[in-house]
Amino acid sequence: MRRLVCLYLILFTALNLSAVKYPKREMRAVWIATIANIDWPSSANLSSSAQQKEFIELLDLCKVYNLNTVVFQIRPAADAFYASEIEPWSQWLTGKQGKSPEPFYDPLKFASLECRKRGIDLHVWINPYRAVSDVTNNRTASDHISNTHPDWFVTYGKTKLFDPGLPQTRNYVTSIVCDIVRRYDIDAIHMDDYFYPYRISGVEFPDDSSFSMYPRGYKPEERNEWRRHNVDLIIRQLHDSIKAIKPWVQFGISPFGVWRNVDKDPAGSKTKAGQTNYDDLYADILKWEKNQWIDYVTPQVYWEIGKEIADYKIIAQWWSQNTYGAQLYIGQALYKLDPEAKEQSWRSADEIVNQVTLNRSHATISGSMYYSAKFLRKNPLELQQKLLDRLYRFPALTPVNERVDPLISQEPSNAVIQIGEGQIHFSWQKGGNTKSFVIYQFKKLQRKNTKNPARIFYATSDNSITFKCDEYTDPRHFKYFITAISQTNSESKPVPFSKIQ
Repeated sequence: MRRLVCLYLILFTALNLSAVKYPKREMRAVWIATIANIDWPSSANLSSSAQQKEFIELLDLCKVYNLNTVVFQIRPAADAFYASEIEPWSQWLTGKQGKSPEPFYDPLKFASLECRKRGIDLHVWINPYRAVSDVTNNRTASDHISNTHPDWFVTYGKTKLFDPGLPQTRNYVTSIVCDIVRRYDIDAIHMDDYFYPYRISGVEFPDDSSFSMYPRGYKPEERNEWRRHNVDLIIRQLHDSIKAIKPWVQFGISPFGVWRNVDKDPAGSKTKAGQTNYDDLYADILKWEKNQWIDYVTPQVYWEIGKEIADYKIIAQWWSQNTYGAQLYIGQALYKLDPEAKEQSWRSADEIVNQVTLNRSHATISGSMYYSAKFLRKNPLELQQKLLDRLYRFPALTPVNERVDPLISQEPSNAVIQIGEGQIHFSWQKGGNTKSFVIYQFKKLQRKNTKNPARIFYATSDNSITFKCDEYTDPRHFKYFITAISQTNSESKPVPFSKIQ
């Protein structure tokens, strides 16, 4: 299990191999961790320009890996990696909570624009309950919510948390999410496994006061059911609020890898996890799927194939059989790849390759999300080469989520290619319901088949691009088509480019 909250730059990738051998679309995503400066920014002392440069480098690296989505952590501890009028700037962005970037810029707006330019989807990750990661070492701004409403919080171990039993908590967190959804061009709101905290041995969670004030008919011996209901209430409220503002924005959860062990529930997985979503974090993921309160689920299956107490193969299969119509991606552990790893399996990037190959054998598994972004830079055990050679040879489009009501893009118009001074310039006009565009390239006599990901040439939200004219791009040898992608990832019919010398 992860103990750190991270900015997940999640890059979702669609299956990009040939249409004959593989489905076209799959999620390929990476988490970017912001807390403690795990992934981005690398230091809280960077200038605004240095932060932007690092972020662009990460996005460009995602394109090298042929990923298609980023999950960006923007609220690690009731603070903000964006211009909020409700919560203070994060200490992990500027070194001091409440201090804005200098010179000023809005990192979330910047991230959205840069992702769109590259045809990358943006999921923003917030932590619902954590307010202070370390009460001993973290310093909060005077206007931090834990200071203005101290009665809303409890301390468990070193962490100060919103009390999930209070309606004030649900309403406040919902106001944060609504503000983000209204003001930013994003594709999803994302939460991970931090609901009620992981248990500390011998320490009971201190919620006697809120249980006394708001029992909602639950008896003292039903405290665990009451806690699960607290989380149910906020999940449903968040879902309903997101959809009321922008129905196409998805709501996704990345829970701990095990829902319940089979010894506690015959519907659980054949695992022996020490803690589980249902029994310890009070997160009834299956209920949320069944009630359509979440659009996708990404269980963190951070174990190897064949692990005795938690076998990746068994867990992935269990989740594939328990989606209830929600889109399923698997959270995968890049951070465990290490030539000196305790488990032999993690001493080779083949473990990740084998896991993704196994995922593709299940029709209900639609891709992967990787933890975390810094390991794309490190390229442990030649991970990049193995992924690109065996699995991610071509660019990938983000999969359509059938749980989300579709928006249909209008086809692009006035698609033109101009050639001059050793360059080719593509331009077109945008129609309605369009988020981005995909340009396809075919040899002159090649059959037009946009279902083959090998033919994807470029993806962007811009209305024009320019490339060097050479043997790999020259329109005298190739023909080009363009499609539009809607906010729900539906793709329009292809439109041919006309050539103007």
